[in-house]
Amino acid sequence: MPKSSRYRRTPLVAAAALLCSASPALAQNRSEASPAALPVPPTASAQDYAPELVAAGRTRFAASCGFCHGPEATGGSGGPDLTRSALVAGDERGNLIGPLVRAGRPEAGMPAFPALAESDLAAIVAFVHDEKTKAESAVGGRRSVEVADLQTGDAGAGRRYFESACTGCHSATGDLKGIASRLEGLALLRRMLYPGGGPPGANAYRPTATVTTRAGEKVAGQVVNRDEFTIAVIDAAGRYRSWRTDRVSFEISDPLEGHVAQLARYTDETMHDVLAYLQTLR
Repeated sequence: MPKSSRYRRTPLVAAAALLCSASPALAQNRSEASPAALPVPPTASAQDYAPELVAAGRTRFAASCGFCHGPEATGGSGGPDLTRSALVAGDERGNLIGPLVRAGRPEAGMPAFPALAESDLAAIVAFVHDEKTKAESAVGGRRSVEVADLQTGDAGAGRRYFESACTGCHSATGDLKGIASRLEGLALLRRMLYPGGGPPGANAYRPTATVTTRAGEKVAGQVVNRDEFTIAVIDAAGRYRSWRTDRVSFEISDPLEGHVAQLARYTDETMHDVLAYLQTLR
């Protein structure tokens, strides 16, 4: 059956979470055992959340969880689709999700967030349940992406968007020169949306902080957690260090702050356009 034009605009945020091949033949032959083929389990207890709480959760989830679980909680680089999770289906306002986030699953590569603020955790729970509700009511199950899906943008419009929103930190002739020769397709899209994905200490995109104690000691490192009560870093020696925020002073540098904010500004059209422009940087 010919591909409907409505599929030529597969939302790129959802596409970024896909790990299956872009080949149409492989997509059609996916095993029915694939997680994408599984039905969304019904929610045990219907839950409603305030739109502003869900919106706050979207930003917090994108910053802390999106690279692994996808920006819409539908699966990403190594993390499962939470809209199809039995644990999420059985959760009631965080009674199951909360302890898991706090403790993590080290054996599965999921970090723990013991110092995550309760307000942030509540927002993440609201967002995950909201995405699950959407998944339950969605019609169709297309979960693959073809090369053509990533080539529908306007490169000229993407360049104009890039020059208005991105040149404060990036340059087409500097750090991004040749980016399309190094990364293609979904890999380029993932880097565009989530350049800082990965565990603490894994890359230079993580926020860094310089903490000064009352005794005058200065400790610099990548930020592991920062809320109203605690700041924690991994220092240059790889050690975990944490302090109460009211007992130290600190300065934070976050190179990805602009990317997190940008996730809320992109439309499907502008994401296609910017990706099309990046694909010209060879």
